Amino acid sequence: MAAGIDREALRYQAFGADRLLALAGVTAGERVLDVAAGSGALAMAAAQAVGAQGRIVAIDVSERMLARLEAKIAQFGIANVDIHHMDGTALDFRRDYFHGVLCSLGLDRFAEPQRVVSECRRVLRPGGRFGCSSLAGAAFEPQLDLLRQRIGRHANRLPDRPWTATGTRHALSELLTSAGLVDVTVHESNLGYRLADVDQWWEVVQYSSLRRWLEPLTVSEVEELRVQHLREIAGLVTTEGLWLDVPVVMAIGRKP
Repeated sequence: MAAGIDREALRYQAFGADRLLALAGVTAGERVLDVAAGSGALAMAAAQAVGAQGRIVAIDVSERMLARLEAKIAQFGIANVDIHHMDGTALDFRRDYFHGVLCSLGLDRFAEPQRVVSECRRVLRPGGRFGCSSLAGAAFEPQLDLLRQRIGRHANRLPDRPWTATGTRHALSELLTSAGLVDVTVHESNLGYRLADVDQWWEVVQYSSLRRWLEPLTVSEVEELRVQHLREIAGLVTTEGLWLDVPVVMAIGRKP
């Protein structure tokens, strides 16, 4: 995923990070933790929001993702972002430390998202805010369902959408309230845009969490799948391009 996460086709990552940051109300001087930071879409924006007196801590289990973020920090001379290779289910920070903890479109990378939210609550200061977001159930349709059907023929079973456990208002609200967060609010938005062509859609498949669907297949099977699938969705392309529907659900809660 790291090789292509910053491609234009996946710009919903940056859109989602900006939206979550605004909802969380991050302000100057705060210490904010970015969980599953990836290549830093949220961390880079949050660094500006907290200013020189604030601090952003970005963590991820992917060293390649963090290397991309480190290169951006060096390129733009950003001095208030710290990077750590760390698992979001076992945070190596003391209790009651951060003003805010955010996880933008990253919960579906974890087998146990509830553990992540509980750990995030632990490291929040009393009154601190936790915010997270997830792609919603209908994201990337109709091309996603066509891809599921075609992969199902190869694997003899339909793959589950990666965000099944996090992609509804109820699911996110339950995750936050079960972790002991209060004043939970849930918001829905659509970050959709047009892709230039079907090849850009395949970049979304390759470099998003959908990539896990391809991993059990051989290289030749993936190439056969790609050719067949892109031919199948070619009819969805108009003179304006291929619409990528990106509904997301976001939740904000406070530590008592």
